[in-house]
Amino acid sequence: MRTGIIASLSLIFALGMSACSEKTQDQVGQASEAIGNDIERGINNADDKIAAGAEKTGRAIENIGHDVGAAASDLGSSAKNEAAAATDDASKTLEKAGRDIRD
Repeated sequence: MRTGIIASLSLIFALGMSACSEKTQDQVGQASEAIGNDIERGINNADDKIAAGAEKTGRAIENIGHDVGAAASDLGSSAKNEAAAATDDASKTLEKAGRDIRD
């Protein structure tokens, strides 16, 4: 009888340990899943931030290109205006010199 009780207690203890172990395994599994979900969210957030940063950089480069183009156009217009003014000045000077020679 004593061995029966000891065997029963051992069986109950083993089942209790098995249940405890199963509960622990479930908790570890849940914790692992939560960690995996956190890592996945972190990677997705990082991807989104990288994509947004790349898009911002692209827009900034595009804007710089437009600004450089506008500056080059302005510079070209200024150079054209300066050349026209210099040509006009040269023409006036030659006309004056021609009048001076005739007079």
